[in-house]
Amino acid sequence: MQDLENTQYFKVEVEPENGVKMILSEVYEALSEKGYDPVSQIVGYIMSGDPTYITSYRNARGLIGRVERDELVEEMLKEYIEKNHWMR
Repeated sequence: MQDLENTQYFKVEVEPENGVKMILSEVYEALSEKGYDPVSQIVGYIMSGDPTYITSYRNARGLIGRVERDELVEEMLKEYIEKNHWMR
């Protein structure tokens, strides 16, 4: 029988901060190795949500499916801003 008097604690494992970056890197490499233009394919995926823009080679499609599309955009924008030394 459950103890309904006390609040239960549930801990969700948070993906490492660099998880999105690692996924993007792996997907980029897989697309390049298969001869695709990785930028165009990733943009197509982000804009449409259609996973067929991403190759299944090296489980790239499965990896990118673990991340929300807005998280991909956020990570890329952060990286762009940092590399161009924009003020925050």
